[in-house]
Amino acid sequence: MEHVIAETVNYIKNIFLNDFSGHDYFHSLRVYRVAGTIAEQENADMEIVSLAALLHDVDERKLSPETYEKKEHAVSFLKEQCVSDDNIERICKIIDEVSFAGNDSVIPSTVEGKCVQDADRLDALGAIGIARAFAYGGNHNRAIYDPAIVPKFGMSKDEYQDHVTTSINHFYEKLFLLKDMMSTDTGRKIAEKRERFMREYVDEFMAEWDGKDY
Repeated sequence: MEHVIAETVNYIKNIFLNDFSGHDYFHSLRVYRVAGTIAEQENADMEIVSLAALLHDVDERKLSPETYEKKEHAVSFLKEQCVSDDNIERICKIIDEVSFAGNDSVIPSTVEGKCVQDADRLDALGAIGIARAFAYGGNHNRAIYDPAIVPKFGMSKDEYQDHVTTSINHFYEKLFLLKDMMSTDTGRKIAEKRERFMREYVDEFMAEWDGKDY
């Protein structure tokens, strides 16, 4: 397993070499680390969790739309590593269920999927989550904030994916929803702390924007 993990780390490092959207190599490494911590508490299959966490973005719709449906990057790599077809299917199922999709978001069907999904969502929270939100916004030509654009709630998967928003609205439309969407006790505990920090940040942002901090 250690050899396959090492090969997977090298693989994603090359895949995300020039990514500056917040879905970079280090994001995947953080998800891998946190997913492993959660998996230990949940008695999950560590190999499946590790590989799914490391590979969860290699076929992500926004990053690789041409391979998204069939998870071609993940499948091809795992076959090269002689991972069994059964385990490849399990890993692809986890990857398919991991993403936030508005009201159409799913609770993963396996404990391994819950570990990976919680870890991925935790990386969207806290100090790093704030940094990633603005990195992604700048990378996709989003305004930081515009009072004329109000947050939109209750979106379907298609509405969420096509929605044009601001980076600050993204906190309300997605990030502040994640704590209550955690599937594991470990995920919820970490999320509570990280969300609290983010809410304090947004409160300070709005106070400065409105000139109420002096």
